Amino acid sequence: MPIRTLIVDDEPHAVDVIKRYLQQVPELELVAAYPNAIQAFQELKKNKIDLILLDINMPGLSGTDLIRSLQHPPMVIFTTAYQEYAIEGFDLNATDYLLKPISFDRFLRAVDKVMNLTKPKTIYPPEHDITQPAAQPFYIYLRVDRQVIKIDTEEIRWIESDKDYIKVITKKSTYVTKQKISAMENLLPISAFLRIHRSFIIPLNKVEGYNPNYLVVDNKRIPIGRNYKQICAEKFNPGQS
Repeated sequence: MPIRTLIVDDEPHAVDVIKRYLQQVPELELVAAYPNAIQAFQELKKNKIDLILLDINMPGLSGTDLIRSLQHPPMVIFTTAYQEYAIEGFDLNATDYLLKPISFDRFLRAVDKVMNLTKPKTIYPPEHDITQPAAQPFYIYLRVDRQVIKIDTEEIRWIESDKDYIKVITKKSTYVTKQKISAMENLLPISAFLRIHRSFIIPLNKVEGYNPNYLVVDNKRIPIGRNYKQICAEKFNPGQS
């Protein structure tokens, strides 16, 4: 199901930028864009909206006032040029807060949070053994060669950093994108991935062997950095750590 999205911003240039970003994420469906919160309020009363990309400082009714006026507000990503509004935005349970000018990479990170919040939850019948829950798909979105690529994290073999770029190695392909490995680390499910080196992140369920100096993943030796040896020992060789 597409995520029905509303843009509310009184700056035409900001609206154009966000529209362009939205067009590159197929899961987001732009319903409308409004220059003020009053029109947005009327739209929200008439139609189902899943996500608002909402400016805060607007004439008349502010973005935060709009959210306070709603009994059941949708997910909100606040967009503003004023950092001092950040605390107020998060007090309203915003999904994220984007500071203008908004980069596409930062936009994708915010959208990734939305995607994970909208994933269907598994419901188990009474006789189901809840100690073995079915795995839920978890996706990340990368900008590669002027397009957005959706990657199932279960397909990832490892992630490797090269200065300001990262390589995401999967069974089928290798994707290169301009992004810090620390930003990628924040996007991944913490229970499924582990950073073992300043330049490497590995999926825990793909580890085939452990050595104090490296892990074997998909028949490849991935080095363990000096600052990560203790956590790897505790994870893969707990009896000896």
